[in-house]
Amino acid sequence: MNKAFIHFMISAILGLGIGYLVFDVLGDGDDSGNEIAIQDNTQANSEETKQESAETSSDSSTAAAVSTEENILQAKGCLGCHAVKGLNLQGGATGPDLSQAFNNVEGKHGKPLKEFLKEPTSAVMSGVIGGNPLTEEEISKISDVLKQASESK
Repeated sequence: MNKAFIHFMISAILGLGIGYLVFDVLGDGDDSGNEIAIQDNTQANSEETKQESAETSSDSSTAAAVSTEENILQAKGCLGCHAVKGLNLQGGATGPDLSQAFNNVEGKHGKPLKEFLKEPTSAVMSGVIGGNPLTEEEISKISDVLKQASESK
């Protein structure tokens, strides 16, 4: 009976994980309300960034950088699952924080970040990026943003 319970639990966890992957990550489900909220939040953040950059000239480059970073990470859906605490970017809690991804991806996945973004070795990221491949320019921008995140402390 103990083996049957263990098999049941493993099957249930796998089933829930696959269901989540199919319906929430890969499927362009009915999240139009969330997309509108994210767009509104992005617009509000960009307006705040513009106000802050107008107030102080020393912070203008930082504010512009955060705006650019948020746009590429938000545009490609990275912040749907990941946060980047090193840049004070809130995101989902499903995936790990990306603040040190620039430094840690090669050790975890056996290839540098740019190569990983071209051909991910993790099952979840393969499914996510496989459905919406990144261009060389997007990979470069994401890599630059994550490098900056890894340098901030």
